[in-house]
Amino acid sequence: MKKLLALAAAAAGAAWVYQRSRADRAEADLWAEATDSLGQEPDRRR
Repeated sequence: MKKLLALAAAAAGAAWVYQRSRADRAEADLWAEATDSLGQEPDRRR
């Protein structure tokens, strides 16, 4: 029973780390997109 509980805890921890890394990557991509256009012509189609 202890092994099963340890396995469940490890799986929950791995899922949390995976979700956190995806969220951090999404935020990094958003910042990269927001700051990549520095020094370029502004979009005048609006």
